[in-house]
Amino acid sequence: MGGFKKFLIRGNLVEMAVAVVVGATFSGLVQAMVADFITPLIGAVTGGHRPDFSKYSFTVNGSEFRYGDFVNHLLTFLIIAAVIYWLVVMPMTRLISFFDRDKKTSEKQCPECLSDIPVDARRCAFCTVELTAVPANDRPPA
Repeated sequence: MGGFKKFLIRGNLVEMAVAVVVGATFSGLVQAMVADFITPLIGAVTGGHRPDFSKYSFTVNGSEFRYGDFVNHLLTFLIIAAVIYWLVVMPMTRLISFFDRDKKTSEKQCPECLSDIPVDARRCAFCTVELTAVPANDRPPA
């Protein structure tokens, strides 16, 4: 039981639970925005007589295809995907590239085994090949 308690109290699990709740709430908010604002706007632009875009449909050989609800869900997905991309993916990509750029100024590649080693290293820690030291004035600025 103690292991289960540690598992539940771990920070990652709590953070994930908060993220799921916030994500579900955000999804509901976006769905309401699509249903209440965007689809009526599309219905007004397309000249639809019914303000409820989710009930739009067409019939082929007696089969009814309700495309309006699909369009609502598609718009919801696109909005959520765009928000996730701009608020999560882009900042994380910038943050990772910042750390990679910092790593490139403090590390070099071993010519023998291609491992990353410190710029000031005189011997590779992985293959033990002797390296020529780079003079301090030839190194890129940190």
